[in-house]
Amino acid sequence: MSIRPVHGPGRTYCWEIMRTLIAPDSYGDSLSAVQAATAIAAGWSRVRPADQLVIAPQSDGGPGFVDVLAGRLGERRHLQVRGPLDDEVRAEWVFDAPSATAYLECAQACGLARLGGPPTPRTALAAQSRGVGRLIAAAAQAGATRIVVGLGGSASTDGGRGLIDELGGLDGARGRLAGVQLIAACDVDHPLIGPRGAARVFGPQKGADPATVATLEQRLVVWGDELDTAAGWAVSAEPGAGAAGGIGAALLALGGRCESGAAIIAEHTGLSADIAAADLVLTGEGKFDDQSLHGKVIGALAAAARSSQVPVIVLAGQVDLGEAVLHAAGVTAAFAVANYAGSVRLAQVDAANQLTGLSAQVAARLGNSGATRYL
Repeated sequence: MSIRPVHGPGRTYCWEIMRTLIAPDSYGDSLSAVQAATAIAAGWSRVRPADQLVIAPQSDGGPGFVDVLAGRLGERRHLQVRGPLDDEVRAEWVFDAPSATAYLECAQACGLARLGGPPTPRTALAAQSRGVGRLIAAAAQAGATRIVVGLGGSASTDGGRGLIDELGGLDGARGRLAGVQLIAACDVDHPLIGPRGAARVFGPQKGADPATVATLEQRLVVWGDELDTAAGWAVSAEPGAGAAGGIGAALLALGGRCESGAAIIAEHTGLSADIAAADLVLTGEGKFDDQSLHGKVIGALAAAARSSQVPVIVLAGQVDLGEAVLHAAGVTAAFAVANYAGSVRLAQVDAANQLTGLSAQVAARLGNSGATRYL
């Protein structure tokens, strides 16, 4: 038996046995979306063992994009490619033969996790995207007529120049991919250059200090002009062009288009039907802030859940949003793993156990067998 939530004064909720949808994104480098979903489910089941859990890890195109899709469709393949600092790395991709569609993830080839250590100004300048070009070439060679590239989590800010070079330059790449539908699965709407561009907004996250940001910006200005000329229109100014250090702009210049990475995953995981059938949605990510509500998993999921009047609880590594913003976005409540763990460091180094513990704690606040609790 399942009872829909009863909303009362003080945001009171009452359930008996629930159908609970567990649909987190990845938690940075600490947990993949699949690992996070497993941890949340373990904690929840510990307190509410009778609940029916539906496990549906999500991605917005960043780290975990391939891992999530590999569990739903296609064949998982592996390839040795050049990492962001030119060392070889083993990258995974998915090929769905019936639809002749390949699903790639730039983080597999040039992600921050591939640096082998924390990002620095040196790595921010040196990191490149040639490995992504190698993955695209392999997908085309395998017979893919549609290639979906998940963007996000990159260590590079080269505007996709490495990718283009790997494919034989702008003219060579366009010829090589003639007849291939190219999709950039984006999680941001930033252009390539300017105050909201790849270098200024995301460069510091990749280890760039102010001087390095200025150098990266100047490189992108020059490269952006080349991309615009080759494409015949201002691809560098398009929303999503700045995704993954500007790989979005390179894909647009090759005739691609941007689509929501979260929407692509939602379609393939049957998220809409899962939400409609749920009594409660549990989701999360590494840092829940304003960006989370614009093109990323939690924002898209909360909007869909609100239309079905299903409450959403966020279990994030850190929470940087106030209650009013949460409710306006359709989020019932948000809890931080860092607060539960007592420190950000413990939340990161012992992520799975701490997330499991937080999940159990939140489940206990809801109570069991129809008990009423305040979130």
